Amino acid sequence: MKISVVTPLFHSAAYVEELHARCKAAIRAAGVAEHEIVFVNDCSPDESLAEAKKVAARDPNVVVVDLARNYGQHKAIMTGLAYATGNYVFVMDSDLEEDPEWIPIFYRELAEKHCDVVYGISNLNRGFAYRIGHRIFYRLIAALSGVPMSRQVCIARLMTRRYVDAVMLFTESEYYIAGIWHLAGFAQMPVEVDKRHSSATTYTLPRLAALFINAVTTYSTRPLLAISVAGIALSVVAFLYTAWIISQKLLHGIAVEGWASVMAVVLLYGGLSLFFNGLIAIYVAKIFIEVKRRPRTIVREVIAGTKTHGALDDG
Repeated sequence: MKISVVTPLFHSAAYVEELHARCKAAIRAAGVAEHEIVFVNDCSPDESLAEAKKVAARDPNVVVVDLARNYGQHKAIMTGLAYATGNYVFVMDSDLEEDPEWIPIFYRELAEKHCDVVYGISNLNRGFAYRIGHRIFYRLIAALSGVPMSRQVCIARLMTRRYVDAVMLFTESEYYIAGIWHLAGFAQMPVEVDKRHSSATTYTLPRLAALFINAVTTYSTRPLLAISVAGIALSVVAFLYTAWIISQKLLHGIAVEGWASVMAVVLLYGGLSLFFNGLIAIYVAKIFIEVKRRPRTIVREVIAGTKTHGALDDG
């Protein structure tokens, strides 16, 4: 039996040594003999790669995957899963806000519940504005994308090999990793954990907006359906309004005037038209990206223990 730990590195130099030591201790506590720790360097601007290489130089159970450029957390995790070889794979952030000590807890829960995934959920110990924004964000994603997920869900999760293999069947370039985890199916169980928030979130407002748009347009056609329904509804309103104007003129001899109301209607239709066309353009852009079949990430090198391998593409 073998457990793989996969963690992306970005501004993580200060945590690598402690993360490595605590992961090994947690795996021993789980009673699993074989293990590996896969560090995925997402082109971190600090010394994360150098620190990970130091650890790999003295521990043959460490694999360092160095990406050619920064691809983002989700793609880095998926690349790490491609290199993980364990019967079970534990994914976590590298900033130690998620505890490596969750490994034995998740492992026992997975064995007792006979499920394929155990993931952490925690309370939001941040400011009021963040909590409100977080709640709205995930409710909108759930409503528009059809991906039901807890807003307290953590990155940390323990997965069986068959579940990881199923996740790796999703080969699209544009994705929202929580959506893939949901769409892969299998029995998934939440466990309440105490996640620390020792640093400010790296998800700025523009990044959250991009994440939201990607989550919705990647996994749902509901916005397109909403456009169709809105188009039909507006057409019906326009038809009824036109019929009313004609009836006023023919039956009562009343000419309907009002330049302001006409301009308001024109601006409304113009604005909605631009919005709808823009939304459709996002879907077309995603089709454009997907049909090119570009690799999800490009790996510059892989350091496995004391061995270094050449660059590989993660398709």
